[in-house]
Amino acid sequence: MKIAVVAANGRVAQKVIKEALDRGFEVKAFGRDDENKTVAKDYVKKDIMDLTKDDIAGFDAVVDGFGAWTDEEQPMHIKTSQHLCDLLSGSDTRLLIVGGAGSLYVNPEHTVQVKDAPDFPAMFLPLANAQGAELDELRKRNDVKWTFISPAGDFQADGERTGEYILGGEELTLNEKGESIISYADYAIAMVDEIENGDHIQQRISVLRK
Repeated sequence: MKIAVVAANGRVAQKVIKEALDRGFEVKAFGRDDENKTVAKDYVKKDIMDLTKDDIAGFDAVVDGFGAWTDEEQPMHIKTSQHLCDLLSGSDTRLLIVGGAGSLYVNPEHTVQVKDAPDFPAMFLPLANAQGAELDELRKRNDVKWTFISPAGDFQADGERTGEYILGGEELTLNEKGESIISYADYAIAMVDEIENGDHIQQRISVLRK
């Protein structure tokens, strides 16, 4: 398969690139930095908002690894993913987005989200709100084959690669130990599995450690 990864120097994106290359995928990485921090040999310095249709034409999938941490940058979650949607509109190229856990639901009625809890960390609330709004906008796009993949609540950058995961849906899911946890490496496995299988078009899914 042939994929493009944008915001490729992000830590999750780097894991996705490695996982994809290990499976024999052809990977083109796009990043705004001069330095290529990924293991991809094909790296192009280009900001997401400067990408054109020609840049991402002909790929089976595009992975959006964008992440912002300052309050001022949070609106860019919507702007960047919608820009990619506009570029891919009407095409067969799938768009897979590294999502967040804050927008997962905690009740069957889907009226309460993880981020609504009184003990939700205040420092992560702007990010959770931004990615929740990003997902809301994606749900309006019937012209793009998007998939939004939320990690578990405890998303561990340096966590173990177990090679296994549980696939969940819109609701926060716990494993047999009562945990909501996953490593970046196992998340990358789930992401690349979804790229290969394409089972959840225009859906949000979630993943956690088995």
